[in-house]
Amino acid sequence: MTTTASTSAPTRISAHDLADQLAAKGVTVIDVREPMEYASGHINGSLNIPLSRITQADLPREPLVLVCQSGNRSARALTQLLHRGHPHPVVELEGGVPAWQQAGFDVRKLKGAPLPLMRQVQIAAGSLVLLGVILSQTVAPGWIWLSGFVGAGLTFAGISGFCGMARLLAAMPWNQVAMGSERK
Repeated sequence: MTTTASTSAPTRISAHDLADQLAAKGVTVIDVREPMEYASGHINGSLNIPLSRITQADLPREPLVLVCQSGNRSARALTQLLHRGHPHPVVELEGGVPAWQQAGFDVRKLKGAPLPLMRQVQIAAGSLVLLGVILSQTVAPGWIWLSGFVGAGLTFAGISGFCGMARLLAAMPWNQVAMGSERK
């Protein structure tokens, strides 16, 4: 594993290199996704410390590998830790959890994990669009605006990166996962 100074570009580690480091017990993996995402599949033995809490957390005093879904949040966490002068080597997993899985390594899913949030958004949005169309044909033509509203919301989410429906669904009781760190 290579390290980086706060003035150089973030350093990444491949899934195979991470597996070697984990086998040698030379690093701690920090998953910076939200607890619900972590519950749906994470690298076995990783600790869950969401990005929003990374600078306040009491981090292990050893080299760290930051992990998320796509690499965006782990890159931001890496920048934050390096900016604050974290005393130990910190890198990120290149390609996130999908790269780990594509390399043939397993992820651990917590029992009772909710459906991934994106699938919940797809189910809710599709259901509302379908409901709007059915109601516009059977009850009153104005119900078609429900479908238009959902379509506008999805377009806005795609352009802005903010999805109100995802935020709302994430707050639902079935998506509340107790935050905790796991390490074996």
